Amino acid sequence: MLIFNWATVKSLSLKKRLCFLLKLGCFVSSVLVFCEFLIYYVVIFQCQWPEVKGGAHRGEKETSPSVLKAIILADTHLLGEIKGHWLDKLRREWQMERSFQTALWLLQPDIVFILGDVFDEGKWSSPQAWADDVRRFWKLFKHPVSTELVVLVGNHDIGFHYEVTPYKVNRFEKVFNFTSGKLLTRKGTNFILVNSVAMEGDGCALCRASEAKLVALSHQLNCSQQKLNHSNNRCSDVEKLPASEPILLQHYPLYRRSDAECSGEDAAPPEEKNIPFREKYDVLSREASQKLLWWFHPRLILSGHTHSACEVLHGGSIPEISVPSFSWRNRNNPSFIMGSITPADFSLQKCFLPYESRVFTIYCAAGALLVILILAHFQLLTPPFYFAQRLISKHKAV
Repeated sequence: MLIFNWATVKSLSLKKRLCFLLKLGCFVSSVLVFCEFLIYYVVIFQCQWPEVKGGAHRGEKETSPSVLKAIILADTHLLGEIKGHWLDKLRREWQMERSFQTALWLLQPDIVFILGDVFDEGKWSSPQAWADDVRRFWKLFKHPVSTELVVLVGNHDIGFHYEVTPYKVNRFEKVFNFTSGKLLTRKGTNFILVNSVAMEGDGCALCRASEAKLVALSHQLNCSQQKLNHSNNRCSDVEKLPASEPILLQHYPLYRRSDAECSGEDAAPPEEKNIPFREKYDVLSREASQKLLWWFHPRLILSGHTHSACEVLHGGSIPEISVPSFSWRNRNNPSFIMGSITPADFSLQKCFLPYESRVFTIYCAAGALLVILILAHFQLLTPPFYFAQRLISKHKAV
């Protein structure tokens, strides 16, 4: 009889332990699933496409087939083999993959623009390292056929101007079908894709070729925007484009002195705002900026590079939006831009991703709760006085 009772007690004790371990496993699994998967849906689900009106006087909303839904992000900086620690890669690339895939699934954009610095070490990576980085990029940013992905070049992809070689430029252009001056027209809206690194203005081969393409595109756009009764012989042989003012996309921002006038929760931190920008390094030169404004008279400029948000007006009427970095490695609060665009108008909305600090806070809170549950299970959460008394009595007994 005693043997039976002892076996029963032992069996019940084992069941309690297994039940407790199962509860702990469910708790830990729930925290992991939420922080590494569900949180992206919870946060991005709150983002909505901005509405755009068909005309300033009519006040009519454009129908969805005529509106181009675009996502704009920048500075993903996929880590390379030299500076990239495996844990840093794993953490930051998982964040970008989940953010991007969740945004595609929830928002279903027509087109996605990445404004350069796709890679962190493209400027010096070996052929083997480059191939590995490209493979990881297509894994992270895979997309359905219904969504077009357009990638621009940045200084970390091919190097600053003094580091650029034809080999680096060609391998980037081959992978992403990008040229140093390209026009893209979607749903009647013209986009000009600029290679910022080629706007040095020193007459190098890359700079000459890029500027020649941009001048030709400027002429084509100007001819397309002219009215028929004002057409001239210079435009007679030019292929006409939709008569829509273009949107300029590039990696470097146009020239501005600093980020001192920038505001918002994802602007540069106060200690960095007043640091003067260096031309041809932090921003384009004054000369290159004026050229682009004069050639294209854009209605909107979108740029990256600074990793922080900023909105400035050029010439008092042309807005430029600096898009923050998409990676936790560069920002605690990464984000992307959602744009509803028509040939005559546009409307932009920022969509923030989960804050890295908040994810860590959830993990810390869950860890503390886990410790409390374990202590409570083993009945170690007694008042401090009795706990100390028990320790002392055990010490004396020994």
